[in-house]
Amino acid sequence: MAAESTSDSSSNLRIIVQKNPSESILSELGIKSWPKWGCPPGKYQLKFDAQQTCYLLRGKVKVHPKNNSSSSSSEVVEFGAGDLVIIPKGLSCTWDVSVAVDKHYKFDSTSPTSSSSSS
Repeated sequence: MAAESTSDSSSNLRIIVQKNPSESILSELGIKSWPKWGCPPGKYQLKFDAQQTCYLLRGKVKVHPKNNSSSSSSEVVEFGAGDLVIIPKGLSCTWDVSVAVDKHYKFDSTSPTSSSSSS
């Protein structure tokens, strides 16, 4: 019954956008060796079962999170070419792609919490 059990709350599923990261950060992450993915403009329903880090080579996206549990989690997040984006595990969202996307991506298989319940 601890009052501090909010860390697992779905309202903490926040997308982190780093605008124009430096070349040294990109090479440190090894982004050029990551797989590539692209899509044409359109709307896509996505659910992330693992944390994803991606770097957009081109494109423009508005992400509408689906978690309606609190008003703060329904904010729209925008990102585009040159942005490094971290999408949290468990996020369901709609990607509204206005400019075709081309990105490098990586799924984080090691989550900081080592829970044995893999669903």
